[in-house]
Amino acid sequence: MESTYWQDVMAADYAVPGDRALTDLTEELVRGLASTNPQVRDALAYPTLATWLERGVYDDLLPGFGDGLCAGLAYGLGEDGTDTVFRRSFTALTLAEVIHRDNAEFLVHDEVVMRWGDRLATWLLRERDLRGYVPDCGWAHAVAHGADAIGALARSRHCDAGVLRALLDVLADRIVKDTQYRWVHEEHDRVAHAVMTILHRNMLTSDELERWLKPVAATAAQQPLMHETLPEWPTPSVFNARGVLHVLLSQLAIGVKGFPIPGDDELFGRPIEARADMLLMLTEAVQASQPYIYRPAATPS
Repeated sequence: MESTYWQDVMAADYAVPGDRALTDLTEELVRGLASTNPQVRDALAYPTLATWLERGVYDDLLPGFGDGLCAGLAYGLGEDGTDTVFRRSFTALTLAEVIHRDNAEFLVHDEVVMRWGDRLATWLLRERDLRGYVPDCGWAHAVAHGADAIGALARSRHCDAGVLRALLDVLADRIVKDTQYRWVHEEHDRVAHAVMTILHRNMLTSDELERWLKPVAATAAQQPLMHETLPEWPTPSVFNARGVLHVLLSQLAIGVKGFPIPGDDELFGRPIEARADMLLMLTEAVQASQPYIYRPAATPS
């Protein structure tokens, strides 16, 4: 990817160059998503694609564009600690922009969006490389980017209650899944924000949310036995689950903003109908996760 060429594009306020076919330009930008150079990947390829998507450059091509991107989610999937993670992770982040565009302009049929959702969910659950910031290469951030994509999907008009339940299950499975990686680069915040997006849709009952929360709370509540000798405690999965509970409790108590895209103000301006029940459930889960710190829940008289 020729950096000087794309820097000129950025300097021209991301105007689409007229000297090359859009197909060729797009192929080069998509290849740039896999670059190990953050100046190419983060500063040129991704923002150019995101800007063109927002401005409608791909509106007539959106189903095929999204399908083509999805191939990147499988690139090197199963590897850990290799450079292939950048293509997978930034593919997910770009696919979130594709879904955002459909959310704003209603351009794609429901079966297409659901197909993208299936591919995203499969990738996120199978992703092993959960590094956040990689020295010399910049952000990999698969969990954060995956959560952003799930959040974009959760905003979709195509998502009914069943799909939202499935998205919550994907997030829960990702949270409790065994891993060697602790989330220390705001992954907790991004995962919790995706959950908040689903809560703001007001399609799920308190009982359904309680069932979703149980495996996360159970993982967070794990305690080592006195005789165990562990290389680290809490283990990454316990650490990650506790972190999500804490952040979700904070976000629910304080409130969150949507991303600056059409429709977010309306969505995040709605009160969460299950808020009181969720606050209670989350408080009890946090208390149970570290009983040596938090007071136990009050017993009703």
